[in-house]
Amino acid sequence: MASRRTISNKIVGLTASTGYQVGVRRTLLISPERAWQYLTSAEGLKLWIGTVPPLSFSVGETFRSAEGISGQFRVVKPFQQLRLRWARKEWGEPSTLQIRLLSNQPDKTTISFHQENLDHPVVREQMKFHWEDVLAAIREETSQS
Repeated sequence: MASRRTISNKIVGLTASTGYQVGVRRTLLISPERAWQYLTSAEGLKLWIGTVPPLSFSVGETFRSAEGISGQFRVVKPFQQLRLRWARKEWGEPSTLQIRLLSNQPDKTTISFHQENLDHPVVREQMKFHWEDVLAAIREETSQS
């Protein structure tokens, strides 16, 4: 797969210092509290980490899912932000994943997944599709409650 380039001939998603990056966001008609509650629930975790024992969401906490995703929490700001090291088992090095909940209205929240330190444009595309699927599933699950 050839790398996509912009009009200025830059490779899409390639940064000067952190490899490839990707960001996906969606606005949902839920409160930041409800978004956080879902993301940190066992059901929500299955979407973006996999099956893991209960987590405390504390800085420095590590995890490894049954599906082989591993990582460590670096920043935890309840109802606002998670920043963590995140890696699939087949990756040589972990990426940095940031999940942000952005809201200026009580019943509307933008959930943003931003991932950097990806080592290849194909991995970037794979993760773009992955986070789009995760956000679609979150929308589906949270709109039913």
